[in-house]
Amino acid sequence: MTGPASRALDRWALRYARWALGAAFLSGIASRFGWWGPGRGYGTFANFMKYTAQVNSFMPARTIPFLAWAATVAETSLGLALLLPLRGRAARIAALASAGLLAVFGLAMAVSFGPKEPLDYSVFSASAAALLLARRPESEAP
Repeated sequence: MTGPASRALDRWALRYARWALGAAFLSGIASRFGWWGPGRGYGTFANFMKYTAQVNSFMPARTIPFLAWAATVAETSLGLALLLPLRGRAARIAALASAGLLAVFGLAMAVSFGPKEPLDYSVFSASAAALLLARRPESEAP
């Protein structure tokens, strides 16, 4: 497919990827602070810290609070950056950082739980989508 219809599809596909990734990051933040309501997701930051310890079972226990807060800051920042209409270099950096964060998370999951979990939860798929988004930010779509 070429022409205006192809360009419109490219723009909408990139926008969809950006919004889906940004919303997913922010949904994780809402879960760890109990904003989805009782019994939904982690429910509390303490529960998220326990999960962080499980995912990073190979890390010393003293690093877990730092990792949990670093993930929270990164996911909040990247979620917002992906939802904002960033252009050019800023959009590319947000997408590359998202791809990297998701890849590291997927690898940590694979080390701690085996390959099934990151594959079942589409962590590597999301990382790949972010990498494609970095390859061609929406502002550079034809």
